[in-house]
Amino acid sequence: MANTAQLLRRQSSRDIILKSQKSIDQLELRELRGRLVSKEHGVSHHHHTSLHHQPLYGATNQGFMSDAFDESSELEQDPPPFGSEASTSKAKAELVAIATASADQQDIVEGEKEGEERESWDSKIMFLLATIGYAVGLGNVWRFPYLAQKNGGGAFLVPYFIMLCIQGIPIFYLELAIGQRLRKGAIGVWSQVSPYLGGIGISSAVVSYIVALYYNTIIAWCLIYLLHSFESPLPWADCPTRLYKNFTYDHEPECVASSPTQFYWYRTTLQCSESVDMPENFNYHMAIALIVSWFLVYICMVQGITSSGKIVYMTAIFPYVVLIIFFFRGITLKGAADGVAHLFTPRWETLLDPVVWLEAGTQIFFSLGLAFGGLIAFSSYNPANNNCYRDAILVSLTNCGTSMFAGVVVFSVIGFKATATFDRCTEERNGLVAQNKTHNLPVCDLQTELANSASGTGLAFIIFTEAINQFPGAQLWAVLFFLMLFTLGIDSQFGTLEGVVTSLVDMKLFPNLPKEYIVGALCFSCCTISMCFANGAGSYIFQLMDSFAGNFPLLIIALFECLSISYIYGVRRFSDDIEMMTGSRPNFYWMFCWKYLSPCAMVTILLASFYQLLTEGSSYPAWIGSKGATEGMEWPHWCIVVAFFLILSSILWIPIVAVLRLCGIKVVEDSDPAWFPEAELREVHGIVPHEPTELERSIFCFNMDGTEGMCCPKYGLPEKSLEEEE
Repeated sequence: MANTAQLLRRQSSRDIILKSQKSIDQLELRELRGRLVSKEHGVSHHHHTSLHHQPLYGATNQGFMSDAFDESSELEQDPPPFGSEASTSKAKAELVAIATASADQQDIVEGEKEGEERESWDSKIMFLLATIGYAVGLGNVWRFPYLAQKNGGGAFLVPYFIMLCIQGIPIFYLELAIGQRLRKGAIGVWSQVSPYLGGIGISSAVVSYIVALYYNTIIAWCLIYLLHSFESPLPWADCPTRLYKNFTYDHEPECVASSPTQFYWYRTTLQCSESVDMPENFNYHMAIALIVSWFLVYICMVQGITSSGKIVYMTAIFPYVVLIIFFFRGITLKGAADGVAHLFTPRWETLLDPVVWLEAGTQIFFSLGLAFGGLIAFSSYNPANNNCYRDAILVSLTNCGTSMFAGVVVFSVIGFKATATFDRCTEERNGLVAQNKTHNLPVCDLQTELANSASGTGLAFIIFTEAINQFPGAQLWAVLFFLMLFTLGIDSQFGTLEGVVTSLVDMKLFPNLPKEYIVGALCFSCCTISMCFANGAGSYIFQLMDSFAGNFPLLIIALFECLSISYIYGVRRFSDDIEMMTGSRPNFYWMFCWKYLSPCAMVTILLASFYQLLTEGSSYPAWIGSKGATEGMEWPHWCIVVAFFLILSSILWIPIVAVLRLCGIKVVEDSDPAWFPEAELREVHGIVPHEPTELERSIFCFNMDGTEGMCCPKYGLPEKSLEEEE
């Protein structure tokens, strides 16, 4: 995804002129010309056809470019020979003339100046790769397999796909559609829906900043393991030795009590203290890794398409290449079939447990990356006639398919590791029986070993590394695995930060500050604050932020998004916009999800989560070195205060902005609606006013005057375009 909106979008025509050393051939010039709307002649039949059949990408598509020349003159002239010097010179001259003339001519929409044109994606494949890379992250690899195995195996897929249909895809579809229609970042979009809703966008930006702050710590861990994966033997393959005062050597007792992979993770990499209240020595290795990881994020986000455009292909495609390689390696291992069977064997009785449904809904919600503002930012750079419905279905199913495929890969390897452990246990037991020892025999159970899989960091840095240790050529497999985790993490990191950057740019808080400086300030501030993870209690602080900052605020933000579209912007008006953009109207199911089903699902998950938190409390696994194991500890009071601060600092912006607006104080300044070719799209798709059916009138309370309510009252906005409102 590698800087998504900035890295993968074509530079504007103004930038191309400044870089005149890059030749533009005549075919590209003709294509760009064909995308412009002629003010004198209206929209030609050729333009209608191309707009209807294929979204137009590039910074000079008709949705963002002013009328700068007469299109008919181009069609009447024969072009110079392709690739000739004359054609290149003419192309440059004409583009310069276009840029000069644009300053003197009136744009298609009054008030939209040429200098305010919005960039766009270079191609559809770039947008899809960026969105897939943003949605598919580390949770697909190390959280879904654990949840499926824990919550009923194959039976877990039932609530998983039900939650996908009633919560995941509808909200994903909503964010793509509203971003494409209003053509702004999260703050600009929700301020445009209503001046009182600007806090939704600010909340998305704040929670994205907080999540990016701690999410990059995972990338730093991956960098540490990736660097040491080139060592032979792998440093986590065996226990280190200790030199005693009598000049004798022995294995580290803490490692012997646990395992080499656990010791390397908790003691060498994290240098864990025994509680969050005991931050011990500063972890210099972790600090350096954090600085490097933030520097890599900054470099990739400011490079732009001219030098780093191919990064998207690596960060979005490389994880799939590695997963396929591990798949073919995993299914050939002894015990792989037992591992996969353990993952997908259904235990139907678990469907009666409400916690299973809660975790299925939570996993769907967070694996798709909803409510961060990144999806809205991505879609705001799409052509006005892009089929956002098809994109939502494609990306959502790709994300879920990746989760299941990763589950097969992970549990084929875990099956191999469990079988190897079971075989060693059986061999040891048989040896003791052969010596006529019948007391204190080890208990060997393959299913118990398979059930001892871990979630999150434990799965990646302990269980999987232990299995890789037993592969021939373990160094190669370790390099591939941690490089895959690195690309998965940095993909999602770019998308998360893009939601923050786009919101700041659209708010024009720093109108004269280049985007590169904004990105640099964000990365520097995050890098400075992230030093709190570079100590003995750093991993516990990471767990605290991951447990509270990245779940409750996102659910609340997404709930307000649904309510804003359903009861303020209006489902009917929103459906009209989608029909205008895509040529087809959302069916009854999607409107029902937006207005009733999705909000109810999110409210249920929120209430169940708070109830579970209040009744069961929250704890963290603390590493006890003397025992070589982790123990659950309750969060101290100061951590609970920090957790509430993280939640409230994100969601309080929603009521604060609304209340201040009522008092006449503008936190988010009003801005003009973005340019949108509404008339052209209506003519292209042959849109006629939609007459609601009796079912729609009764279920959605569509009124004759164009307003809508929930049951009886009329709370909606008048049905008219944004241009008419202005």
